[in-house]
Amino acid sequence: MPGMENEGSNLSRAEEIKNQANEAFKAHKYGQAIDLYTQAIELNSQNAVYWANRSLAHTKLEEYGSAIQDATKAIEVDPKYSKGYYRRGAAYLAMGKFKEALKDFQQVKRICPNDPDATKKLKECEKAVMKLKFEEAISVPESERRSVADSIDYRAIKVEPQYLGAKIEGDVVTLDFVKKMMDDFKNQKCLHKRYAFQIVLQMREMLQALPSLVDINVPDGCLLTVCGDVHGQFYDLINILELNGLPSEENPYLFNGDFVDRGSFSVEVILTLFAFKCMCPSAIYLARGNHESKSMNKIYGFEGEVRSKLSETFVELFAEVFCYLPLAHVINQKVFVVHGGLFSVDGVKLSDIRAIDRFCEPPEEGLMCELLWSDPQPYPGRGPSKRGVGLSFGADVTRRFLQDNNLDLVVRSHEVKDEGYEIEHDGKLITVFSAPNYCDQMGNKGAFIRFEAPDLKPNIVTFSAVPHPDVKPMAYANNFLRMFQ
Repeated sequence: MPGMENEGSNLSRAEEIKNQANEAFKAHKYGQAIDLYTQAIELNSQNAVYWANRSLAHTKLEEYGSAIQDATKAIEVDPKYSKGYYRRGAAYLAMGKFKEALKDFQQVKRICPNDPDATKKLKECEKAVMKLKFEEAISVPESERRSVADSIDYRAIKVEPQYLGAKIEGDVVTLDFVKKMMDDFKNQKCLHKRYAFQIVLQMREMLQALPSLVDINVPDGCLLTVCGDVHGQFYDLINILELNGLPSEENPYLFNGDFVDRGSFSVEVILTLFAFKCMCPSAIYLARGNHESKSMNKIYGFEGEVRSKLSETFVELFAEVFCYLPLAHVINQKVFVVHGGLFSVDGVKLSDIRAIDRFCEPPEEGLMCELLWSDPQPYPGRGPSKRGVGLSFGADVTRRFLQDNNLDLVVRSHEVKDEGYEIEHDGKLITVFSAPNYCDQMGNKGAFIRFEAPDLKPNIVTFSAVPHPDVKPMAYANNFLRMFQ
């Protein structure tokens, strides 16, 4: 029977391709693994393993929306396949959707009642949901909430005589202080809480006064350097500053969000960036990323790290200050810089972005959410987000936004790229990502972009990861999430 022979050869070919995909996955080549699993699925869509494996590869690329879709498909193909529920639960968990994750882990336990791993994960998930319910029960409504800053008097905090680290003399953060602090951080020493409070409170005041969209003016003959995600990779941040010079009025930087989480030196990164801003406000511009938010910091390590290196009060203070970060920047009225991307509707003007009331946790939809979460796609129009939040937008969407606002270029970050950057949308959109060998496993380069006025032609510089002390990424992350890494 030729039809059956053909079907049999398709099935064995699909298995071959799946094995190739597994090898690519083991080599951390997750994009390649996804392409291969897709080929296997095209030959045999009734194998739940292929869908579940592709779901895991999507999870590794933080494409949680796609991971949930694939895991759901695995469950449809085989409702008794425990890994389908397991993969979907892990993706829900990574998005902070603990209640949905709990349902899937309960199902894993029903299918595998004697599996100790399933039991352990279910218990952890139940604990996380209980904690969430407790936090919701005791939370104060936004309108009644007082700023934690009101209860902090850093001047009253004594500095012990045995403290030999960096000190701020009086009220002024100097370059000497910042250099000494960075040296201390390099040697894994902590900054005294008094000075950490001073820096973060000064930042709070400064950021509060800024609009949601900040205009940056670069005079002719001068440069501005734009960096993408740093994600707590302090030693790579130091490397950027060694390659390109320290931030100053003559050598300004724009860091485009996602300063923290994942990497385990996020406290050092954020205090360094904040200290440079306190030293000279025009030396460094900072934009909010999707990881400058409570829900992300709770899961991906920053909250645990702050608690460990500073204190619980700092957890609240950073959460508040992150809400004051601007959402986007425009360089010389020509280059639009934002962490994530563009919008689900046409006709958005810069004045609409300026008018966003940003002093809140990021909502799950609307302009603010899309600025922080969206991604470009290679085909025209708009599509659902691979991440499950925001959307994907094509070159036509980029072109119309630029035309509507008399702009030349969109620069955004938010996505790891093999070379540290990618030019898309007919040269009208550049992604820049500044965390090389992301999470110590992706093998990517980092990049930054130098713009010189007046022509603002992007000059892209790439660099490789440098060694760091043996503290793993996610070392301070939510215990439960670490189980899935």
